[in-house]
Order: sequence, then C-alpha cells, then structure tokens
Amino acid sequence: MTNDLANPTTAAAKVGLPPGSLVHVGEKKVEEVKIAVIRYNESFYEEQEEVSAEECRLTSESVTTWVRVWGVHDSQVIGQLGEIFGLHPLILEDIMHTNQRPKAEEMGDYLFFVLRHLNYEEASKELFSEQVALVLGQNYVLSFEERPSSILEPVQERLRQGKGRLRRAGADYLAYALIDAAVDHYFVVLEKLGERIELLEEELVTNPGRETLHEIHHLKNATLSLRRSVWPLREAISWVSRSGASLIKESTVVFLRDVYDHTIQVIDTIETFRDMLSGMLDTYLSSLSHRMNEIMKVLTIIATIFIPITFIAGIYGMNFEYMPELKWRWGYFASLGLMAGCALSMVFYFRRKRWL
Repeated sequence: MTNDLANPTTAAAKVGLPPGSLVHVGEKKVEEVKIAVIRYNESFYEEQEEVSAEECRLTSESVTTWVRVWGVHDSQVIGQLGEIFGLHPLILEDIMHTNQRPKAEEMGDYLFFVLRHLNYEEASKELFSEQVALVLGQNYVLSFEERPSSILEPVQERLRQGKGRLRRAGADYLAYALIDAAVDHYFVVLEKLGERIELLEEELVTNPGRETLHEIHHLKNATLSLRRSVWPLREAISWVSRSGASLIKESTVVFLRDVYDHTIQVIDTIETFRDMLSGMLDTYLSSLSHRMNEIMKVLTIIATIFIPITFIAGIYGMNFEYMPELKWRWGYFASLGLMAGCALSMVFYFRRKRWL
C-alpha cells in the first residue's frame, strides 16, 4: 500500500486534458480537505469549523465571509466551491496546480491572487514553499492553503478580538491583511537566513571546509527561491494598486502600497544576501587556492633542500674505480656532514627570505 502524501502528482497528469480540468498537481499535504467559515461585521463574529462546501454559501450582504480551505487535492470539494461562488474553471485549475507563479487576475466580479507561504526550517536548513490562493469577492474572501499554517492565524485572531479596523472594513481589507501577513513572514525567513549567513561568515574565516561550500550553495538556492516568490508578487500588488480594481477601495489601496514597499524591501535584502553569498563563495575559492599554494610552496622548499643532497649522493654513487674519498676513513661522516650543512644552509636562507 502506497502513501499518497509521499507521492506528489506531476504536471504530466494534465497532459492532453482540456483547459479547466480539475487535476491536482503537487504534493498532497493533508489526508482530507477541511473547511472553516468565519462570518463577521463590526458588531458580529461567528466561526464554524469543519463545514461542508454547501455551508459556505453567503448569508447576508452586510456580513463579510471568510472561507478557509486546507487541502486542494479534492477536485469534488474544489468544484463545489467553484460552483457556489461562480469561479471560472481556469481559476479552479490554478488553485489545484500548486506550482503557480504569484500573480493577480481580475475576473469580472472577483479578484484572484496567488502567493506563496515560505518557511525556513533551521534544523534541516531547508526552505519550504507552499501555495496560497485567494479569491476576493464583493463581501467574501476564499483562501486555499495546501495545509494548516500559522501564518494567517494572526489575522483570524484579530477578527476574534475585534480590535483595529479589520472588523469594520470590508472583504478587500481582509484580503490585504492576508497578503500582508504572508509578506511579513518573509521578513522572518530573511532574519533566519541572515543569522545563518553571519555564522557561515565566521566559519569561512576560522575553519572553512567542504561543508562550508555546500552551505553557501544551499543558501544561494534558498535566496533564489525566495526571490522567485517575492518578485512576481511585487508586480501583482503593483498592478492591483494601479489598476483601480472595482473591488479594492481607495482606502485599502493605501495599505496595499505599503505592502508593495515591504516587497521592495524584501527584494533589496535578498539581493544583499545574494551579493554576500557570492562574495563568500569567491573568498572560499581564494582561500582554497591560497591553501593549495601554501602546500605547493612547502613541497617545493622540501624538494629544493634535497637537490644538493641528491647531487652529493649521486656523485658518490657513481661506479668509478678511483675515487679518493672512498678510501678515506672519515669519508662517510664527511659526506653526511656536507649534506646536513647544505640542508641547514638552505633552511637558514629560506627563513631569512621569510619563505618558511
């Protein structure tokens, strides 16, 4: 028996199917799809967990509805929600395809957002990326997450407490708050990456090794993945802010511009990290080259010291019959002394030249 959670569906499963076919592409993160519904206005708050798709229908125009969906692999549930809220089949297809590029699209009476939740695990030193799809309607927001995550929980907690303008504002402000929560978490990821880069810098100076090179490449890949998530999101937020989408109030556009500024700040930090890692890689390679040069210098000095010794040994190793020193009583010790004297003289000379 195979475990579906460990066997992600690849894009090959969609080959040959018509556009809008509901096929899950990506890793199945949860066993079953779960839905929660939050309904609220300034004086009212209601929260329902583990409801069916039918229970998500809008009840009143004066109430904002937030439908939270965890798990996007069940085409039946996603299809039901699409039918209830009038979502285009291509939008449903994008929701179930979890490798989408962050984007924003206006589809008549609703806006569709795709963004990515990122989390850096310090224990495994891995950067995990998951898709989050948002649908903003006149008085509702649908959020589709691959699995339960704590990133959006602060928004729901603010709704429970009824503090700030979140309960007073409409669905567009809720959508902004969800996007802002995701972008704010990018700073948490950047902080963890920054701490790791600082430790790696110290290691590079004190004791660089093969693992150091692997860690540099790993962090470069992590920053590249983070950049791929933030760069298109910046473009999407900029487009929504400038397009004058009918579902986004002017008062909310101001806050979206603030999120846009945050994405620019994230991208600037990413570029700084990438430059630092490139510099660290150059430093590591220079250190490796310097170490190799030092080894070659030592070996060259040793070989140079043995050149006169080898020369002397070669002379007395020749098979001539008449060599006066061979008959000398102290010839052996004299040749050893001459060899030692040559070696010591060369060592003294190298030390004066600071080659040793």
